[in-house]
Amino acid sequence: MGFREALDSGKFLITAEIGPVKGTEIDGLLEDADLIKGKVDAINVTDLQSSVMRLGSMAVCHLLIDRGIDPVFQMTCRDRNRLALQSDLLSAWVLGIRNVLALTGDHPTLGDHPDAMPVFDLDSVSLLRVISRLNEGFDMTGNQLKGAPAFFPGAVVNPGADNEAALDMQIIKMEKKIEAGAKFFQTQGIYDLDLFEKFIKRAEGFKTQVLGGIILLKSAGMARFMNKNVAGVFVPEHFIKEMEETKDKVKTSIKIAAELIKGMKHLCQGVHIMAIGWEKRVPMVLEEAGL
Repeated sequence: MGFREALDSGKFLITAEIGPVKGTEIDGLLEDADLIKGKVDAINVTDLQSSVMRLGSMAVCHLLIDRGIDPVFQMTCRDRNRLALQSDLLSAWVLGIRNVLALTGDHPTLGDHPDAMPVFDLDSVSLLRVISRLNEGFDMTGNQLKGAPAFFPGAVVNPGADNEAALDMQIIKMEKKIEAGAKFFQTQGIYDLDLFEKFIKRAEGFKTQVLGGIILLKSAGMARFMNKNVAGVFVPEHFIKEMEETKDKVKTSIKIAAELIKGMKHLCQGVHIMAIGWEKRVPMVLEEAGL
């Protein structure tokens, strides 16, 4: 069963994420993918995450398909104009890629090539419109395609707003993305279930599929860094204290992630696990969470 079929089936969805390497040594990446295979419904492949130059998402997605894994092709608008974005989408389709997550992307100044020229010809909403138009058989300017794709497009949303104005903005963005064609959403990392429940109640009328984001904590320092630098992510002090006082950071990280997943099961349609280098721990998280 592919990702789209799994979503339509009504089961509690599980997706994970892998980041392509900076180079051509892919054995470790594929080992991680094989370890997760069969335990998740799809694996996202990040697109130059954090604006760091890496192996391309499309190539890794194709490798995953060859291994019987349904990938979610993350596509950012940072590096390509509308010609390249449309061409890459068509290329992805003929390589067997069916799921696309549309992202605006981080600015290059945040990455390892800060002098790179940012493109941002489109943003995530306009990219979703492009995907919808390609699915209808036309490019952005109305030229008819010789063969059309049938992508399953998704988007991201940040439910971690800590005030009404910020929450309103996220709901407005989410509505625009749905109107542009988004069929599912994967969220930023969630550590406050009360805030997440508030967001879900606001988004209930959209009748879309939401997968709550789980970022594995590696240390108290990582938690404090995210609180300071990652918009919409707030790790409560009690989790930071747990990570600070534990003698087994991996075990405690798995426990926290499983606790959050259990708390989300009645709120959303699934979870998206971002292990950030700890992909080998994903099966342990799922076992601890009873999935």
